[in-house]
Amino acid sequence: MEVINLCKHDSLLSRYMLELRDKDIQTDRLRFRTNVKRIGQIMAYEISKRLEYADQQTTTPLGVASTRTIADKVVLGSIFRAGLPLHEGFLSFFDYAENAFISAYRKYIEGSNDFVIRTEYLASPSIEGKVLVIADPMLATGGSMDVAIRAFLQKGTPKHIHIAVVIATDQAIEYLERHLPDGINATVWAADIDHVLNDHSYIIPGLGDAGDLLYGEK
Repeated sequence: MEVINLCKHDSLLSRYMLELRDKDIQTDRLRFRTNVKRIGQIMAYEISKRLEYADQQTTTPLGVASTRTIADKVVLGSIFRAGLPLHEGFLSFFDYAENAFISAYRKYIEGSNDFVIRTEYLASPSIEGKVLVIADPMLATGGSMDVAIRAFLQKGTPKHIHIAVVIATDQAIEYLERHLPDGINATVWAADIDHVLNDHSYIIPGLGDAGDLLYGEK
């Protein structure tokens, strides 16, 4: 499994990450959503470089031009609810893509910090032989992403899976490397990677609860 940390290379993305993490700036919910969407757009452009292309003839007012265009069929998958602005960023670039959605949340065991991942909703086209992009801002433990991938695989075996997140952890990346089903080719795209999880499995320094910052407290 390939892992790409976009913050290793200086770009505008670093500014958006600064604002997402800043405890004062992030209280502007509209700006927070906009910055997540922008990161999705940047990732969409970067991922587009990894897709398969083919020549296509285009008739202009004065002749015929040969143009390179994406040959892969792309499905954009999102994990409710926090994944929606990131998904929107991808969709504004991959405007022809099919779309898939799944709900996943942590169900805590009473009296402890332990939890299980629950899913209650799945809507997806066939992903057989297609490129699947799964968007979710926080890749903390890897558990939710693992559950989401296995749910989407009910709809077929994709050519490749691109896992697009704002912040990942070393622990989550290691978890996915161990648990991805055999035969699945995947790439993790992270705007940044943090190295610590606290007792509640929240990312440190992270940015807080992405879903609450995007849409308000549950």
